[in-house]
Amino acid sequence: MRSCWESIEGYGLRALGRGWGETLLPRGSDISFCDQVVLIGSGLIWNVYFGVIAITIGFFLATALAAAKNSTNPLAQKPAAGFIFLFRGSPLFIQFFFAYEAFVLLPKVGVELNLGLVTLTAETGWLTRAWAGALIVLILNTAAYSAEIFYGALRAIPRGDLEAADAYGMTGLSRFRRIVWPTMLRLAWPSYTNEAIFLFHATTLVFFSGFPAWQQSGDSLYYARYFADQTFNPFIAYPLVAAYFIVLTLLIILIFGLVNRRLNRHLPREARPKLRFRPQFIR
Repeated sequence: MRSCWESIEGYGLRALGRGWGETLLPRGSDISFCDQVVLIGSGLIWNVYFGVIAITIGFFLATALAAAKNSTNPLAQKPAAGFIFLFRGSPLFIQFFFAYEAFVLLPKVGVELNLGLVTLTAETGWLTRAWAGALIVLILNTAAYSAEIFYGALRAIPRGDLEAADAYGMTGLSRFRRIVWPTMLRLAWPSYTNEAIFLFHATTLVFFSGFPAWQQSGDSLYYARYFADQTFNPFIAYPLVAAYFIVLTLLIILIFGLVNRRLNRHLPREARPKLRFRPQFIR
């Protein structure tokens, strides 16, 4: 049985694909506790990849959607409200299913689907991979939920702040960038923190979706199920996944807490809103 250091050398980056670690996974009696810790931690790289990119791109998309929904122009308001309702009104797992079917079937039957930046054709098979297709679904899903949070914050901006901006002659983009957007973030940030936490938890659903893992190297649940099947003992692998995500959640709370402190630095300490983790059990 290999040592912990050998497990780290052999499997630390295996989730990244061929060439990043040993090809064969440990089997049966050769599986050690260190193997499980290292490989499940290696798989977590993909969960972090999905979460970080989805929350980054989704943040800016959510800002645009919230501004559009708050607009008085129906050409902007209606599509934004419809997008938000569609992705908030349907389960995330169903969104994975429909996205995968669209990415696979439409090019095969000769139907081209124009998504704006990408047109689905026979050459876009890479979208059926988890690293691309599942990521797109996560981006759109978190953008919809975050946009609704931001929209609520936009509606809650004190009228006095807007009147002060008007008094200083601020209009358009300058008013939004210097007054509206910072105030919106300050009001929305505690709720947005919970959305970010849930998004990282939701990355585990990629394992159950139809999107295949890249080069047969999956996320943390991919390896957890492998070890549970090999050892016939799920009470080590799955608690390890939970422990990793608890640490990840604490890290998110720390980072978003620092941002929250920065957004509210002008307020007295006792008046600064505190972050509270409110898990969503059903989405």
